[in-house]
Amino acid sequence: MKLKLLLLSVFILFSYLGKSQEISDTKFGKGLINFVAKDSSFSIKFAPRIQFLTTSNWKYEDNSFGSGNTSFLVRRARLKFSGFAYSPKLKYKIELGLSNRDISGISRYTKDAPRIIMDAVLKWNFYGNLVLWAGQTKLPGNVERVISSANLQLVDRSILNATFNIDRDLGFQLRHHFKIGNNFIIREKFALSQGEGRNVVTGNLGGHQYTGRVEFLPFGTFTKKGDYKGSDLSRETIPKLAVGIVYDINKNAVRSLSNRGVYMEIDSGLFETDISTLFVDTMFKYKGFSFMGEYAYRTADDPIVKNSDGTETGVVVKEGSGLNLQAGYLLKSNFEFTGRYSSIDLVNKDVSNQYTFGISKYILGHKLKVQSDFTYITLDKISDNLLFRLQVDFHF
Repeated sequence: MKLKLLLLSVFILFSYLGKSQEISDTKFGKGLINFVAKDSSFSIKFAPRIQFLTTSNWKYEDNSFGSGNTSFLVRRARLKFSGFAYSPKLKYKIELGLSNRDISGISRYTKDAPRIIMDAVLKWNFYGNLVLWAGQTKLPGNVERVISSANLQLVDRSILNATFNIDRDLGFQLRHHFKIGNNFIIREKFALSQGEGRNVVTGNLGGHQYTGRVEFLPFGTFTKKGDYKGSDLSRETIPKLAVGIVYDINKNAVRSLSNRGVYMEIDSGLFETDISTLFVDTMFKYKGFSFMGEYAYRTADDPIVKNSDGTETGVVVKEGSGLNLQAGYLLKSNFEFTGRYSSIDLVNKDVSNQYTFGISKYILGHKLKVQSDFTYITLDKISDNLLFRLQVDFHF
């Protein structure tokens, strides 16, 4: 019922705008609909997107790989709205998730409601190169997470990201950049957030989360913001490099993965501990070749969740480190071959490694593409798995 009301509201909104506003020229990949007010007091861009995914996996048992399991899934289905209001210096973004994977995570902390809202954020360029963000959106974490799922080089992100990323949250961000000499650019990004993840409506449960990211671009900016897109679709004519460093601390965190994971519930309420996460990442692109590298490290003051009497609940904070190395080459035919090595080493856990080879065909860049990859997964030589994925992306 809620979904029907949402879609009806979207239809009514655009029916009204279509009668009262001018529609700017657009084409596939630039948004389904673009509106600009006649007095230029606001704009709105509507860009839905979907991803269809099929996966097959095989587990190695008794000296052979058994019969595979295959599944079909609408991996992502989202409605994205963006534009400016009152002034081009005040921008906004709203992104709603409709697939089961998008809205999962219902709990009493979300008032037992689906987590439909992905992003709802205002961006105010109030002075010079200073921009203040307010609302719910991605924190300035590792580069792989900040890259949109619409612009990934492989079917999905790595196990490093799945384990250590700090995802979305509610709060404020302050962003700034400056130039040294002709080309060297430094960006600073700072965030103060609630610390419990997206769509939590019961108020602050623990402490607050503090995130800082600094980026160094010695050869200037990438073409079309390519440092936050997979693949070198712009075929950079001169080498482009970005290096980022992130430090995040979630004070009195109440979830096992900082602002993600299970809530660390105990007999007296919620268990709290400080969780720190460090990222170092890089992106390099030149003439169709691209490379992305990431390192992550997480630690907690008290990683073992205990009741008031000292008994352990069985829940622990996932401490440890991760490494992700990924490289690809884009042919002139817009086929790309990509390789990735990912590893996570958790405290008191077995080392997990993934080796991935992918082939992508970009029909209209990231807006319309077909991607497939094949992954060999090992868990410290205890178990082995094979995973094949095929995905179609369609983004207005």
